[in-house]
Amino acid sequence: MSQIQNDTRSTPPPGDQVNGNSDADEIQNTFIQLMVAQIRNQDPTKPVDSSEFLSQFASMSQVQSLEKMSALTQNNMVLLENLQYLSAASLVGQMVKVRVEELDLTDQKVEAQIELEHSANELMVTLTDENGVKTEIALPASGPGRVEFEIDPVALGLKPGKYEIEVKSNTDETFVVEAKGKVNNVRLSSDGPVLNIAGVGDVPFYEITEFSEASMFSNLMLPGQTPGQRSLSQSIQGPRHEF
Repeated sequence: MSQIQNDTRSTPPPGDQVNGNSDADEIQNTFIQLMVAQIRNQDPTKPVDSSEFLSQFASMSQVQSLEKMSALTQNNMVLLENLQYLSAASLVGQMVKVRVEELDLTDQKVEAQIELEHSANELMVTLTDENGVKTEIALPASGPGRVEFEIDPVALGLKPGKYEIEVKSNTDETFVVEAKGKVNNVRLSSDGPVLNIAGVGDVPFYEITEFSEASMFSNLMLPGQTPGQRSLSQSIQGPRHEF
């Protein structure tokens, strides 16, 4: 069931603003009153040098402006955070793509991808469970660009649970794995929104790389395929378990 949860937050709740008023206004008013009183009561034969007053007044005005600017910046930060929470809440039920180092697999397939900078003759996806058991998935050779693949826990004989995911190639590139899934719920934490994504688990809001509604493989078709055939861009060759 889709839901939004709320944890302790480090910033004021939506609608709250940081109070920009400080003692600067009161100090400035007191300073002006004292300056006027001194001018009125000064010795006409020895008038006070007004340049010192003006210099102090200018410095005070500058400090006051900086305080107001700081308060405005804080208000803007609160507003931006509230907008981020609202944006995250609207993602419940939607499909997103996120950067991952770990998957929380069930019996559902997970769509993922990497970006190749150079052609690779060997590509290997490695899934490591909580007991250290590795499952390797060989992908076909590929040229530079996006390489999309699918992880089918049932076909691979993987039990539900958390798995670290890593992709290696013969070019020794370092890959960022992106996975796609449906947002089940959003948790509001002190560190910002946290999304719970099907097949992925909990992911911070800032790890999102793409928003969409349809599957990223739904319109993908290899040469010679018909619409009824599987459109996966990379076929997965049988799993190989290592202990």
